[in-house]
Amino acid sequence: MGLTRQYLRYEPAALFGLVASARAGVAFVALRGERGRYVAVPACEHVFVWDTRKGEKVLILKGLKQEVSCLCPSPDGLHLAVGYEDGAIRVFNLLSGESTITFNGHRAAVTALQYDHLGGRLVSGSKDTEVIVWDVINESGLYRLKGHKDVITQVLFLKEKNLLVTCAKDTLVKWWDLDTQHCFKTLVGHRAEVWGMALLSTEKRLITGSADSELRVWDLTYIQEVKDPDEPESKKSKGSSSPGAEENTEEDETLELDEHPEERIVKCSKGGSIMREGRDRVVTLGTDRMGKFLACHGTDAVLEVFSVLSEEEIQKKLEKKMKKARKKAKQNSEEEPEKSVELSLQEQIQRVTNVKASSKIKSFDLILSPKGELKMVLLLQNNVIELYNLDLSAQVPQAVRVSRITIGGHRSDVRTLAFSSDNIAILSAAAESVKIWNRSTLQCIRTMECEYALCSLFVPGDRQVIVGTKTGKLQLYDLASGSLIETLDAHDGAVWSIALSPDQHGFVTGGADKCVKFWEFELVKDESSVQKRLSMKHVRILQLDEDVLCVRYSPNQKLLAVSLLDCTVKVFYVDTLKFFLSLYGHKLPVLCMDICYDGTLIATGSADRNVKIWGLDFGDCHRSLFAHDDSVMYLQFVPKSHLFFTAGKDSKIKQWDADKFEHVQTLEGHHQEVWCLALSPNGDYVVSASHDKSLRLWERTREPLILEEEREMVRVASF
Repeated sequence: MGLTRQYLRYEPAALFGLVASARAGVAFVALRGERGRYVAVPACEHVFVWDTRKGEKVLILKGLKQEVSCLCPSPDGLHLAVGYEDGAIRVFNLLSGESTITFNGHRAAVTALQYDHLGGRLVSGSKDTEVIVWDVINESGLYRLKGHKDVITQVLFLKEKNLLVTCAKDTLVKWWDLDTQHCFKTLVGHRAEVWGMALLSTEKRLITGSADSELRVWDLTYIQEVKDPDEPESKKSKGSSSPGAEENTEEDETLELDEHPEERIVKCSKGGSIMREGRDRVVTLGTDRMGKFLACHGTDAVLEVFSVLSEEEIQKKLEKKMKKARKKAKQNSEEEPEKSVELSLQEQIQRVTNVKASSKIKSFDLILSPKGELKMVLLLQNNVIELYNLDLSAQVPQAVRVSRITIGGHRSDVRTLAFSSDNIAILSAAAESVKIWNRSTLQCIRTMECEYALCSLFVPGDRQVIVGTKTGKLQLYDLASGSLIETLDAHDGAVWSIALSPDQHGFVTGGADKCVKFWEFELVKDESSVQKRLSMKHVRILQLDEDVLCVRYSPNQKLLAVSLLDCTVKVFYVDTLKFFLSLYGHKLPVLCMDICYDGTLIATGSADRNVKIWGLDFGDCHRSLFAHDDSVMYLQFVPKSHLFFTAGKDSKIKQWDADKFEHVQTLEGHHQEVWCLALSPNGDYVVSASHDKSLRLWERTREPLILEEEREMVRVASF
């Protein structure tokens, strides 16, 4: 038996660069006896609890592999129910941060969660169109309610009655009697999907939000169920069915309700509508816990806040109106003004203000503080949490932004990553900023504004960084001061790639203007100070026939590999810029490549999903590997070895052996496309950036990895 090569396993070490995922909702949680200060937000598979006053992360509720799709805090504030993409629900204790209960019953992502007012029952709705009621105390499922034909969007318990209201994308709102576990009423007054609903005025009103700018208001009258003792059992049960087979059409149910008014528990009539200012669909519709305020938002950046008058306030308003009407009647010598005096719906549900956020809103939560202030937390699309206060005692209430959590991440996707030479600092750059992170603490230590970044590197000495942008500029930053030192117009198109020369005296860039440019570092006199500062000097240019996508030096600095838009990789001599080799075979452009430490191999990753390994002496293709299920976005060799990592649009990171042409390991964790990765100079760390807004750090362990065992585990997992 031949010798087997020993590989070391890379394990996930941390998730950072993420403030909040926009997938699920945001919720105020009670922590350390305070309400309105701490908010829970989804963060890929975890849930983060942020202190909005200090802007610090105080708790991480660790998930497994699946992404969080829904959140709901318990009424006592001690627990948080979290729904996941695979249909699982876990209930976390907020004091310990541990998961105490797990419910498995849905076949697809959980889309709606709600506790009853005592916190003993939990109801969940899912993409699988089913609603399940769970017993939290006994940690068991109570019953499954079937009847909707599309994704459930909202579920609500009624406090006084043992009833449940659900709405879905099938345009229906269904009422369920939980004593008999069947649907007894279906509202069919919507033309499009029902995206949200809320109960108001001590549950005497239901308000629904659909795909238009109209919030429909339904007046509810609860009728005590009267049963005729002489009525046959079969007639009584007509229209109801077992929980697993509620297949009646909406028309049938409505007809039956009209035929049997004694079976009706709730009378539901259209009470009018409130017009929103937004023209698009309702994304989230909700109230505060007391039901005094209603808020909603569409796919834009405006949150519309309404005030709901209580019974006493309505009575006071009516009395005022009556007085006015009596006065008028006296003047006009009329009688009985009482009959015509009533409050319109717009007077009972009044618009308070509109809150304009800094970006598109994905979800919100409201809480009325004891001081009489309305606190609103907004989760935005661009990785930001904003907290607003609304002073209700003011004549014209205006929302004031009191805090904004942004420092922990970029506003847009990270397109380039780099490690410092001492393995300690990580650079990440996106469309609006460059951030420097401490690898061990994962704290952001510098944030510098930039243009749309595409490539980057640490200047030798790790005191400056260079960023190549979409507009063709090279931006040089000083890390000590966090300032932009110099901007050069390097290319006429995007700077797609940058590579440091092995002698560390300069670097090379490749751009969309079909040029490869060579640059050297130089010290120039600064007008403002006595000391010299670093600058970049353009020394040579190599003109090509196609756009340049990637450039790489060989370690001995004799060869330069250039990937072109015509799907080939051309290799040139660095000293004379003469053509040496052409590597052709990919069906689509080569997006990434790297040359190993001894200069014998070059690996190329392409949009055709393949990785090809070539010899650099003759340009022969050693092997072509089907690497990912989508484009290969980044490729880098592990220092001092022939192992390399690839990142793909299929959200996976894979390790390969370039000598044995074997797949070594898959690093799974990201939930969307992986744009780039970087390996630390000692090979112990990998950092990756994805479209899910997260940065992930992977660490090389001392645990050996046996390929046969890995493959066996994959086979078992696939069954």
